[in-house]
Amino acid sequence: MSNICLINGPIFSVRKYKHFYYLPQNIKTLHGIRKMGIKSALIDLSGTLHIEDQPTPDAVEALKRLRDSGVAIRFVTNTTKESRQTLLNRLLGIGFQMQKDEIYSSLSAAVSYVNKNNLNPYYLVSKDARTDFPENDSKRSLDSVVVGLAPDEFYYENLNKAFNILLTTKDAKLIAIHEGKYYKRKDGLALGPGCFVKGLEYAAGVKSVLIGKPNEYFFKNALIDGMKVDECIMIGDDVKDDIMGAMKIGLKAIQVKTGKYLPDVKAEPPPTAVVENFCEAVEWIIKNK
Repeated sequence: MSNICLINGPIFSVRKYKHFYYLPQNIKTLHGIRKMGIKSALIDLSGTLHIEDQPTPDAVEALKRLRDSGVAIRFVTNTTKESRQTLLNRLLGIGFQMQKDEIYSSLSAAVSYVNKNNLNPYYLVSKDARTDFPENDSKRSLDSVVVGLAPDEFYYENLNKAFNILLTTKDAKLIAIHEGKYYKRKDGLALGPGCFVKGLEYAAGVKSVLIGKPNEYFFKNALIDGMKVDECIMIGDDVKDDIMGAMKIGLKAIQVKTGKYLPDVKAEPPPTAVVENFCEAVEWIIKNK
């Protein structure tokens, strides 16, 4: 039987029961599934809506359908390899319809943190992501280190410079835009920035400040005007960063089996639902909202 998401298909089918996992608390009676009062959704990007430059199955049409249903949408991402404008342009190029102000990234949160605390950091981020941050003040010493996903920057000399800033600067801050262990690429899973953050913590004897998911600060600030915790649901592929992070502040959460999903890695407590992909998550929301 096909795994293609039938976005306009019947409300109930054998195929959907095969793929959807409903928790007991979501079942009301034999008459159907209790409505959950869902009015808004936070949607992860990489691994959920797309993998590199390919949408996940039927995701473009599913996103349109979710908008048409009246659910307010915001995209939340720990993506730090590219600026928000570059990310937007890439997503528009593969068919998604969205606005720049709908994207809330850990990069955006890190820029706000740097500005708010008047920091003059050393940046271990990609060249494109660096354009989102303020210019360094050449009259001041470097007083902190910002780490994002920057495969081309993670070599010994750069890491050693970051280590020395943290070791020799009083009250130096190590700012982790996120601490992802790995992320999904076309050729499989790849190391995230988390191991480099932890290495700097260990070597310099400091504790990092986590900015992105699963930080509560990130999720709370992602809720724009009109979005209420008890009326919002998170859709994501990452058990820790997306699912458990969202549920910690009281959001409902749907885990998709795309991206970095691994069947043996379980969320605790379990998510509100587990589905095959973003398209089926949209079906679930429309039926239960």
